[in-house]
Amino acid sequence: MSVYMKEKTCCSGIIIESYAEKLKVCGHPLRLKILCLIENEDACVTELWTCLNQSQPVISQHLAVLKEKDIVASEVKGNKRYYSILDPFIKSLIKDMLK
Repeated sequence: MSVYMKEKTCCSGIIIESYAEKLKVCGHPLRLKILCLIENEDACVTELWTCLNQSQPVISQHLAVLKEKDIVASEVKGNKRYYSILDPFIKSLIKDMLK
């Protein structure tokens, strides 16, 4: 083992498990597409399912999973619910991915 490796500290198991869970949830291709679409601008379900050519229930189900894991947040504006990325780690990953 190199001197460098001995000096480095390992991430705690709790942190690793937390990030692994976030990556697992966001790793679904459709969820990743949703996150890419809402990274720059909040979007409502109608805009998402229209853009992704998926049914409204499918998009809503994926958004519910992301919301349950505190990755996205929603806000009601008028008669529509808009979604945005809440988790700073995921927001940073998506932003870097879109560069």
